[in-house]
Amino acid sequence: MKLHYSDASPFARKVAAVLHETGQFDDVEIINTALSPLAPTEGYRVKNPLSKLPALERADGPSLYDSRVICAYLDDRANAGLYPAGDTRWNVLVLEATADGIMDAAVLMVYEGRWRPEDKHCPEWVDGQWSKVNGAVKALNDRWISQLNGPLTIGQIAVACALGYLDFRHADRNWRNGNDALAAWYAGFETRDCMVATRPPE
Repeated sequence: MKLHYSDASPFARKVAAVLHETGQFDDVEIINTALSPLAPTEGYRVKNPLSKLPALERADGPSLYDSRVICAYLDDRANAGLYPAGDTRWNVLVLEATADGIMDAAVLMVYEGRWRPEDKHCPEWVDGQWSKVNGAVKALNDRWISQLNGPLTIGQIAVACALGYLDFRHADRNWRNGNDALAAWYAGFETRDCMVATRPPE
């Protein structure tokens, strides 16, 4: 298998963390892939027609894309139990969706500053994206901390990757302020081997 990857992408990091956590990292060739949101990269649309990272090439089928799809596939391949059965499954999926929503909004904030012409920047739009992030982080702190403190699932991995991306790209906004329980949980979780091995560049 081949994983199209960028060490700055929180979605790619989530997949890489699952590979480490499930003992499959050595089964995959990592292909560092640079993409632009303004134009498709030549040839990459064959792997992912949406021209986003990550994408997982397989020898026995079409490429998989979207981090949630890839993570579910890897979990099934390793029978790792990151997506539990029963009622707990829905809580786990909500946690993963919340984390992905944080990442989506946080990435869009970066794109606004990096890819739009300066005279077209919209600070109100950026603040609106941060409002989504802030609301989701607050919900994790107030309503989901017991789930985060439970047995390991994709929910914890996704949330940790989202919070790590906030530190990486938006540290000045200080997501920890007023979210002491979540900050304490993350301080412990980010020391896991899968998180240390996939930490974004300084």
